[in-house]
Amino acid sequence: MSSKNETPVLIASLLVTAALLGGGYWWFTRDGGLNLPGLGGSNPLPTAPAPSAVAPASTGGQFNEVQNVPAGLFNYGGSTTWAPVRGAIDPMMQQAFPSFQLRYTDPIGTPASSGSGIDMLLKKQLSFSQSSRSLNADEQQAAQQQGFSLKEIPVALEGLAIAVNTALPVDGITLTQLRDIYLGNLTNWNQVGGPDLPIVPVSRPSDGGTVEFFVSTVLGGTPLPGSITIANTTTEALRLVDSTPGAIYYASAPEVVGQCTVKPLALGRQPGQLVRPYAEPYVSPENCPAQRNQINSTALRSGEYPLTRRLFVIIREDDTQDQPAGEAYANLLLTQQGQQLLSAAGFVAIR
Repeated sequence: MSSKNETPVLIASLLVTAALLGGGYWWFTRDGGLNLPGLGGSNPLPTAPAPSAVAPASTGGQFNEVQNVPAGLFNYGGSTTWAPVRGAIDPMMQQAFPSFQLRYTDPIGTPASSGSGIDMLLKKQLSFSQSSRSLNADEQQAAQQQGFSLKEIPVALEGLAIAVNTALPVDGITLTQLRDIYLGNLTNWNQVGGPDLPIVPVSRPSDGGTVEFFVSTVLGGTPLPGSITIANTTTEALRLVDSTPGAIYYASAPEVVGQCTVKPLALGRQPGQLVRPYAEPYVSPENCPAQRNQINSTALRSGEYPLTRRLFVIIREDDTQDQPAGEAYANLLLTQQGQQLLSAAGFVAIR
């Protein structure tokens, strides 16, 4: 080939190379730099995995296959346990159904919780609510007195995890020991095989679904004593555990297991039956956040891990568009895609 014929080829090659380099530069700088998970930010709670990281189902079960998704703006709210769902999964629903608009609504004058969400639903301030506990008799009665009923739809399983300071040389405790710690019968870690160190039990306020579940399941209905240290949010509680060598706290497993600043304890019904809420092998704090502990979904699904519960979408059954909105939201979470996204966010699929 002559040099005359080679010139156009050379110019074309240079143009292609320049385009590739320019595209690469745009990709790495479009967000002002690399956005690596776990780095930066003041919130100690790990961000839920990006929805795009979840492989779509190979056959059916996608969001866009759900029927009867209504158009409109729908208020919803409730349990703080659902925060990973609202942050990572709900936007995916709205991408699939742009006219199905969801607006999270906080209660006025009280912390967000399962109970406050159900109360707002009863007052018709929400189209549906998210709950980490089942409906109680008083709530059902309040609905009947207004001429409608409430319906709960389970969509996932979740566990409660026990968090302690990373330096505490205790690997696990029994449910009985956990109960005695929170009732004030055990006050030093040396009473459960640990060091001579005062135990500092921490809890959120008693109006949340997680606290209600803990009091009912672990404490047998006995209210938390006044000596318990109260933290208004899980973020505040985890910071307190990180800064207090003897502190202990309980919360939704997705909020605890992936943390770098606290250690999840194994838990069991008997001393020889301790089960870890995270999948082995354990990721030590020095390897976090490059690696994070993952939920032990097998133990939670089988019931081997002793503190598990269901998550519910609560619907008001009436003749408004609110009922179809709540049913559509639950149906989306129960698709194969929805269940995969819930698993990626740290919950356990029920389908």
